[in-house]
Amino acid sequence: MTSSSDRTGAVDDVGVTRSYEIRTYGCQMNVHDSERLSGLLEDAGYVRAPEGSDGDADVVVFNTCAVRENADNKLYGNLGRLAPVKARRPGMQIAVGGCLAQKDRSTIVDRAPWVDVVFGTHNIGKLPVLLERARVQEEAQVEIAESLEAFPSTLPTRRESAYAAWVSISVGCNNTCTFCIVPALRGKEKDRRPGDILAEIEALVAEGVSEITLLGQNVNAYGSDIGDREAFSKLLRACGAVEGLERVRFTSPHPRDFTDDVIAAMAETPNVMPQLHMPLQSGSDPVLKAMRRSYRQDRYLGIIEKVRAAIPHAAISTDIIVGFPGETEEDFEQTLKVVREARFAQAFTFQYSKRPGTPAAEMPGQIPKEVVQDRYLRLTALQEEISWEENKKQVGRTLEVMVAEGEGRKDGATHRLSGRAPDNRLVHFAKPEQEVRPGDVVTVEITYAAPHHLLAEGPARGVRRTRAGDAWERRNAAGAAKPAGVMLGLPTVGVPAPLPAVTAGCAVD
Repeated sequence: MTSSSDRTGAVDDVGVTRSYEIRTYGCQMNVHDSERLSGLLEDAGYVRAPEGSDGDADVVVFNTCAVRENADNKLYGNLGRLAPVKARRPGMQIAVGGCLAQKDRSTIVDRAPWVDVVFGTHNIGKLPVLLERARVQEEAQVEIAESLEAFPSTLPTRRESAYAAWVSISVGCNNTCTFCIVPALRGKEKDRRPGDILAEIEALVAEGVSEITLLGQNVNAYGSDIGDREAFSKLLRACGAVEGLERVRFTSPHPRDFTDDVIAAMAETPNVMPQLHMPLQSGSDPVLKAMRRSYRQDRYLGIIEKVRAAIPHAAISTDIIVGFPGETEEDFEQTLKVVREARFAQAFTFQYSKRPGTPAAEMPGQIPKEVVQDRYLRLTALQEEISWEENKKQVGRTLEVMVAEGEGRKDGATHRLSGRAPDNRLVHFAKPEQEVRPGDVVTVEITYAAPHHLLAEGPARGVRRTRAGDAWERRNAAGAAKPAGVMLGLPTVGVPAPLPAVTAGCAVD
């Protein structure tokens, strides 16, 4: 941490420490970036605004996503609501970063001249400096780097969780999927050195973290930038040697790069969890070709078969786009066929809609909205049925559940706690007699299954207090401000809302 004399932009003209609020939209990469932005601001002397401040902070930062339908309208709507607030509060600052800022750099200040700072995906480390420069010069600062200035994980961080953490292993993407604008905004893939990744993991575990998620736009392509095709499987195995690291997950892989050595590493490394998120996007070979997805139905189902053979209890989830340009009823039936055969634990489903700047937006054969909506409802109904059937298979199993914070919205009323099973299924369970904390592990027997969660109604079979729970307790005992959370803008499972949602590409789970 820098000393108070070195901090910039943290204290106003009357010596009062300035507060900040970050509003996050989009994929896990944005969530990870927001943790870094929080760390940068706190390192510069800002303090986090209390939960629910809703624009009352001295600095409001929007970390944006460009792949949602109407993402720009949502941003400008939110900025418009803050304009009168800022007019009443001299010295308040607004910053816009993330993918939409990278894409619309030249228009944000034109459309919202009360914005003070616009920064991109490659230079998040500049935010405190840009805020101070805007304050001193009394004019907007727009700075968009065209290439990565510093790997995000080298920046300070304020993690949302005391017991679980993201670890970015790469940034950018080398794929050219016709529906996705992310590679144009995040750039080509850049890999971190394995030693740097493991050093970060070991440091996190020393702080009390017991679960990490390896993060990349195309996470299992890791190694392509450093010339080692088996680098990802080696990294998974190396995670298995980190003492105190109980759970390892990763997201999101690409079928093209999902090789047998990765499956073997998953099966043979005890702390790599029996969970896989494998984006399908479509079950139709012609549609996959039009999407520039470099696999076909047989290849995809072959991967699923191999994973199930090696890890019988693995829970597999996916992303699916409905109504891609040119998709026929026969194409859609092929998607339903794959869903029936793969039997996903859950699926994040999207109605295709045009995204400016993507090749798919200019393709012929755009599907009428009512057709897309009908297919969407049929797909989600099928997946809902399968999710429920797959969850019912968990009834009677005894599972170790890591207690989570904020996962069970009704826990207070039901006198239950919630957490995640090893395969990442959400489990609600009766509160044990002894105290348990987020990060602790409770052994329960599943007694009931719903499509999107499991229930353990009986007494806990066991409670294990963990270093992760100790870390959560220390953080709260120290009076740390409760995280305000992030607005992911992510899709939900189950019956869809009537408005369509566009896919967020390879990084959405």
